[in-house]
Amino acid sequence: MIDTYSRHRPLALLAIVVVAQVMLLAFQIKGEHDVRLIRYWAVALVTPLERAGTWSFSKVGGAWGGYVGLRNARAENDRMRIELDQLRLRNRELESQAAEGQRLSTVLNFRNAHPEASMLAAQVIGSSADPTSHTLFINRGEHDRLRMNMGVVTPDGIVGKIVEVLPNTAQVLLINDKDSGVGALFSATRTHGVVRGSGDPEPRMEYVVNDEKVQTGDAIATSGEDRIFPKDFPIGTVESAKPGNPFQVIRVQPSARLDRLEEVLVLLSQQEVVFKKPEAPATAAAATAAPAVEATHGAAPAKAATANSSAAPQ
Repeated sequence: MIDTYSRHRPLALLAIVVVAQVMLLAFQIKGEHDVRLIRYWAVALVTPLERAGTWSFSKVGGAWGGYVGLRNARAENDRMRIELDQLRLRNRELESQAAEGQRLSTVLNFRNAHPEASMLAAQVIGSSADPTSHTLFINRGEHDRLRMNMGVVTPDGIVGKIVEVLPNTAQVLLINDKDSGVGALFSATRTHGVVRGSGDPEPRMEYVVNDEKVQTGDAIATSGEDRIFPKDFPIGTVESAKPGNPFQVIRVQPSARLDRLEEVLVLLSQQEVVFKKPEAPATAAAATAAPAVEATHGAAPAKAATANSSAAPQ
């Protein structure tokens, strides 16, 4: 090893001397703008390293910034999604309250339009679980002076009659139940018949002879002969009619939405009522009138209904 070092020593010294000489020349020689050559070399050597370092730091910094930004964006997105769900839920609640206020306002206007009739507002609280039975339960009972066979109506038309009374609730048999029957007549021709439930959503009008001209859309009202509903209360309209044996087969579309009942009116007497369908309340009117009928949701009847109920026959 020593021999090898000894042989290459002159070459190493020569290389050092040459490099030193070149460096001295580069330090002494000046180029354009009075810049020394060694400075050019230093810049040319360092610049690629600086560029590589800058590129590496920018990529690492960009990746880190993107990661942090993505986490923040994801957290913000989750927060906004939660707020959106809360706003949607609140919007549904407000729509439900507005619809309830409008329904209650309609019931109140109908009640005020018939001061001659003794009515009691009630809320539907349940329905029968038997698919073959069309009945529902209301939040009024014996304590509110309800009795069997009292008529139940809405501002759109008749609903049914009370068939069972409990202390605080009552059961209502709808007009489309197979056990129901209502005295009826055609509003235009005054031809009489009976509207009976068939277990289907639409009841049928019976005992109308085949010679009677019946058209789709003809209005059907109560005849008052059953002593349950006053005369000329709307029942529905003719949905279809065809000849039968021995009477026509007439399907009736009820005026009241029997599948969407929430608030109803109980007729506390059989006094004659001149039916007046109330106009649809405006939004502002509904908001104003809604508080006035809040008593319909309680167990105790309103003062006006209580005063009228005192006139009902025992």
